Amino acid sequence: MTLPDCKPLVDLSGKRGLVVGIANDHSIASGCAEAFARCGARLGASYLNEKARPFVEPVAERLGIEWLAPCDVREEGQLEALFAEARERWGGLDFVLHSIAFAPRDDLHGRVVDCSADGFGAAMDISCHSFLRMARLAEPLMADGGCLLCVTFYGSERVVEHYNLMGPVKAALESATRYVAAELGPKGIRAHAISPGPIATRAASGIDRFDELMERAREQVPERELVDVEDVGALAAFLVCPAARRITGTIIPVDAGQHLMA
Repeated sequence: MTLPDCKPLVDLSGKRGLVVGIANDHSIASGCAEAFARCGARLGASYLNEKARPFVEPVAERLGIEWLAPCDVREEGQLEALFAEARERWGGLDFVLHSIAFAPRDDLHGRVVDCSADGFGAAMDISCHSFLRMARLAEPLMADGGCLLCVTFYGSERVVEHYNLMGPVKAALESATRYVAAELGPKGIRAHAISPGPIATRAASGIDRFDELMERAREQVPERELVDVEDVGALAAFLVCPAARRITGTIIPVDAGQHLMA
């Protein structure tokens, strides 16, 4: 029997996506953007500030990202301007990747019970509430449905040494993802949190003794191998493609089995 010609399962041809959180060529957002681009998506992306721009522009050029705009979620109006740019250029969006997180160094390196109110508030605002803000801004741009992605870590469920304040913050992000999926589902908008194993990114380097965390993970995971940004990108591309249209509200690990281990 001859099978009919068909498109690849993960086909993002003509899909319009916004990637927030590219720091450099090794960031999780960069790995996801590359997967989106390889599957045919049209992309816009953000850079944090002028200091970060020289590290993001080469990624954008290599991947054919159509436009860049500044976005520091702490700066009034910048996030709104980013989504306004998407509306002006494309008239809408099909998917958004939120890949940003931050906690003040002193609060991140100390005990959770000792974290300051200001530090806790900043970590929650930048790492979690900004995802809710993006969902609200994306909603009117996804008239035909769409997908919202964010990035978490299994330190949200279990106590991971030195992950500290980011554990409660990522737990809040995962809960927010479920509520976003439930509230926007009637409009065909899906939401997922991707949970990679430890990856040596610039953001992760702020975690105290992160190298030790990675080495322990390598020894413990069933596959005895760490994941990389390409692994995360492959999952992200599938989740935003039409083949995943009936999947929403999930926290999906891509961690070589780390989440299985006690």
